[in-house]
Amino acid sequence: MKSLSTDVVVIGGGSTGVGVVRDVAMRGYRTILVDRVDLAQGTSGRFHGLLHSGGRYVVSDPRSATECAEENTILTRIQANAIETTGGYFVATHVDDPAWGDTWAKGATDTKVPFEEVRVADVLKAEPRINPKISRAFKVLDGSVDGWQLVWGAARSAMAYGGQVLTYHRVTKIEREGDRVGAVICTDDKTGEEVRIECHFVINCAAAWGGQIAAMAGCHDVQVVPGAGIMIAMNHRLVNSVVNRLVYPADGDIIVPVHTVSIIGTTDHKAADVDRLGISREEVQQMLDCGELLVPGFRESRALHAWAGARPLVKDSRVSAEDTRHMSRGMSIIDHAERDGLKGLLTIAGGKLTTYRLMAQHVVDEMCAQLGETRPCRTAEEACPGAEDGTTYVITHRLHEREEDRLDDQILCECELMSRRMFVKALADQPRGSFDDLRRQLRLGMGPCQGGFCSTRATGVALETGHIDIERATGLLRLFLANRWIGLWPILYGDQVRQTALDNWIFAGTLDIEHLPADQG
Repeated sequence: MKSLSTDVVVIGGGSTGVGVVRDVAMRGYRTILVDRVDLAQGTSGRFHGLLHSGGRYVVSDPRSATECAEENTILTRIQANAIETTGGYFVATHVDDPAWGDTWAKGATDTKVPFEEVRVADVLKAEPRINPKISRAFKVLDGSVDGWQLVWGAARSAMAYGGQVLTYHRVTKIEREGDRVGAVICTDDKTGEEVRIECHFVINCAAAWGGQIAAMAGCHDVQVVPGAGIMIAMNHRLVNSVVNRLVYPADGDIIVPVHTVSIIGTTDHKAADVDRLGISREEVQQMLDCGELLVPGFRESRALHAWAGARPLVKDSRVSAEDTRHMSRGMSIIDHAERDGLKGLLTIAGGKLTTYRLMAQHVVDEMCAQLGETRPCRTAEEACPGAEDGTTYVITHRLHEREEDRLDDQILCECELMSRRMFVKALADQPRGSFDDLRRQLRLGMGPCQGGFCSTRATGVALETGHIDIERATGLLRLFLANRWIGLWPILYGDQVRQTALDNWIFAGTLDIEHLPADQG
């Protein structure tokens, strides 16, 4: 068994977890983050890409609205390279009551969410594809955020301060020494090696899996409710600003422009199994119908990919245990010393990706208080690596980069303008990573062909450069395509059927990929 020692173990590599490990490291503690898979492979990588202005919650969850408004400004400054400042609108469609806008505007004023009521004609001029029957509109500071870029930026900041990040380290046990936490036991799923991490404190940031982690320390019945929902990416930007329906939060009431696509979201229901989130055809139809209300012709656009995520909602006694739509989006910290008599363990859940930094600040403040130390939080003051110049992301940024290196660097993925040099560097940085791990950082295979062309090119480059052998290459390619398929089959209609058929001819016909020898990746 491998042995490590640290002050604080952070469990969970989503936005909250990396926010916590960054904050802990910046306060001068030794810290290690562990996650059973790759960073942002759970909820933080499975959302609609919205950087909240707070407008969505001004009536339903005022405290969350204010927190989102404040953190929107901070994140745009400290993680500028992960954010596109698209702006956004709340619009009343022809089936919505325009008078509800008065309730919304009062809520926005009370919660200090910046907004401006604008003329319908000005909205239609800026976004000509929006439903021309809208009767009222408010402009807000919504934005678009690349969740993977944000998470990795925070992780690199933590590592710059001495923090360690161990992906594919699955927690199997939390050891107790009397009434205190003593160690976290993990299994390195890439090597099978068991790892024991001695520590003084554990912060459980496992999101929808938080109850399972707490139970490993003997702290049972932690009520983190997984609120599942699906999202669909359309194959181009139907709008360039975030567009929300001017209604009480409901299913399918947001369209977000993210990179080269538009994302419609989301449904909301309690998940029976957080590791098996289904995508029903009924939910797909519901999202397409909702999109049609905001952008007429939405159904005629090509649906590119569908996915499901699970929000880590804290059980709310005010609503039914099944009613995840109306549970609070606010954060909650569980002190297991008070609740279970176990010192050195905190669980944090709820919140939004937009408020991840604030969540981290609150839980690390609580940890410091329990340790009897005063170490101020500095995460709002210092930019993460890559965001130091304060320049926000723009959709054309890779086009400018490829114009600079087009003569000496091969493009592997035309849809996302990913170059050979980018891919080889990522391979070197993550030698044990799968192609899906690299996709999350590079957007490999996320364009209209969904990996139909670029995946084989990338596999060939990985072989040519000697990073992997032929058996592992085949296994990784198969796994990559299988994971892409999960988000394709629920939306197989129209042009997507034609693209999928072409990809199948390439892989099953020309390459005969099903009969190539391979390991398990």
